[in-house]
Amino acid sequence: MTTFDDRERSFETKFAHDAELRFKAEARRNRLLGEWAAGLLGKTGDEARTYALTVVTSDFEEPGEDDVFRKLSEDLAGRADEATIRAKMVELREEARRQIASEA
Repeated sequence: MTTFDDRERSFETKFAHDAELRFKAEARRNRLLGEWAAGLLGKTGDEARTYALTVVTSDFEEPGEDDVFRKLSEDLAGRADEATIRAKMVELREEARRQIASEA
């Protein structure tokens, strides 16, 4: 095994770890968005948790976050405008990253 092989394996391991953290942070952000939106919709308890899960799963419809935004925009029509939803998405992305980093 050469030093180059060791470095390559190290970079691959770091890449995989970083990808896993990004996935966890996005899923956490989506759950937090779902909880926020559930509150705006007047949902509590199990109903709010179930709704938050639908927001998480909406992210699997297509690459990127437009699918999550679209779901929230449709569900929150009349309760939150596009700018509010987008700002909350940014805010909760940072919060999710902080939470995941503190757990690692």
